[in-house]
Amino acid sequence: MLTRRNAWILGLGTALAAALAACGQKADQSATPQVNEKTFSLTPASADVKASFLTGKLQDLKVTDRVEQGSGKVVDPPRLHATLKLKNTSTDQTARLISGKIEYMDADGKPISLAEARRDTSFTLPSYQSDRLDPGKDVSQDIEVPFPSAALKEKKLRDIRLELTYIPMPYKEETVQMHVSLGG
Repeated sequence: MLTRRNAWILGLGTALAAALAACGQKADQSATPQVNEKTFSLTPASADVKASFLTGKLQDLKVTDRVEQGSGKVVDPPRLHATLKLKNTSTDQTARLISGKIEYMDADGKPISLAEARRDTSFTLPSYQSDRLDPGKDVSQDIEVPFPSAALKEKKLRDIRLELTYIPMPYKEETVQMHVSLGG
């Protein structure tokens, strides 16, 4: 049986539990550091791409990193973001797109190294339909690869080098005509 006094104690206990839970949440929120994402635009923001019969653009070039507010501690190291658009301008070749790689060059034309644990700036290219990019067709690929921290700090980036790996293959369309008659 719930008496008035027991109801009051139960209500007080519930209110106290709710208050303690709210304090715990506030403590958790204040203990979690705020993370700021910094975005650095590259100039120019796009560049033309030409590799044999493949043409296009590397566009929307930007670098992002995530840093803990206050301490300046890097949460996510810098990454290059871009969109690669390629078109097959050949009339008689198709291409099997395989991969790409980004290399960063300084003012002297020398590669800018990434941190030891972040060496791979490769990416795979999507396959068009089955596994090729036919004449007149195009493809678009978002790219996200590591970016050297030194290039951000010292602002010594001059060039980005894009390496494409693909297999060119002959492309032919022929019409064969056969003489037939309707048998009776």
